Amino acid sequence: MIEIRKGLKKDLPSVLDLIKELAVYEKALDQVANTVERMEEDGFGDDPVFGFIVAEENNQIIGTSIYYYRYSTWKGKRLYLEDLVVTESKRGEGAGKLLFEATLEIARKTNCSGMMWQVLDWNEPAINFYKKYNTRFEAEWLNCNIDF
Repeated sequence: MIEIRKGLKKDLPSVLDLIKELAVYEKALDQVANTVERMEEDGFGDDPVFGFIVAEENNQIIGTSIYYYRYSTWKGKRLYLEDLVVTESKRGEGAGKLLFEATLEIARKTNCSGMMWQVLDWNEPAINFYKKYNTRFEAEWLNCNIDF
């Protein structure tokens, strides 16, 4: 049975492994610079900037949803889903659905006006998953980044 629960500091090594697994899938492992130590500070330090939940089965973490809050001048407080990852061997067994719906519930309970996220245009399995939720896909916006 899959259990969804709030992420704990002790979960971070497994969560970082999932992040790296996703990066391999997206052909971008070389871009992962994050560390468990950085995640401990950023998630559990004096000024946490992200939250996460995990999917656990038989005392093993098989998935995670990592999120943070952002502010839209048009819509107010929004929850941003940074990553939703289920380990490859467990995909299609319901963990992703449970994590996604639990993340939506966090957004509702924290008075967000909605939830936002990104999906790569070639990731058909993810796109098809999100379509089940009547997701609005936006084509007009470009992602912009500056790395330090």
